[in-house]
Amino acid sequence: MKKIIITIDGYSSCGKSTLAKQVAKQLNYVFVDSGAMYRAVTYYFIKNNLNWELAEDVTNALGKISLAFEYNYENGTSDILLNGENVENEIREMYVNDKVSEVAVIKEIREFTVAEQQKNSVSKGIVMDGRDIGTVVFPNAELKIFLTADPEERVERRYNQLLHLGKSVDREEIKKNLEKRDYIDTHREVSPLKKADDAITLDNTDLTTTEQLEIVLGWANEKINN
Repeated sequence: MKKIIITIDGYSSCGKSTLAKQVAKQLNYVFVDSGAMYRAVTYYFIKNNLNWELAEDVTNALGKISLAFEYNYENGTSDILLNGENVENEIREMYVNDKVSEVAVIKEIREFTVAEQQKNSVSKGIVMDGRDIGTVVFPNAELKIFLTADPEERVERRYNQLLHLGKSVDREEIKKNLEKRDYIDTHREVSPLKKADDAITLDNTDLTTTEQLEIVLGWANEKINN
């Protein structure tokens, strides 16, 4: 059976990763979490007290960073490895959330991460979510989706996600964080967040995870069977 590349771009807390994981599982594809890569790089800078605004620190850091994924058999997903260490939990902390968009705008970091992402496209059969996957990383992907949701719904989803992880959170703090990330993501010079011309918009504000999965699988099967 023909395999394709599926990209899911969109704003923070729209459920991109959740949808991408579900689609990958149903199609027996590989899920690649591009956001986890940027989070891991951000975590590395913070952990090592490096300044991403200094060119020397960026160059030195990228020369020492290795990113990979390993399959998590407990939950059926892929966890991010930073220099061989599983940092999946650490990169979800709010202090990483607060800085990841600042790190992701840096040209050298984006080029490094995009190159890492493109390594996964050789055999196709992948689902990747992010902000520039359909426009920059895989502009020739067979199925591109731009996921969106009402801002208040996004705040509530992020709030519940962090609560589930046992984090101490505040809705207003989350709202400000999402607004900040949206602005940075859409206004950065290097590969800003935008809908690809050939992407399909999916507003999942009022959809259940099952409903949106059925919609996307329908689109995917059309591409696979053509």
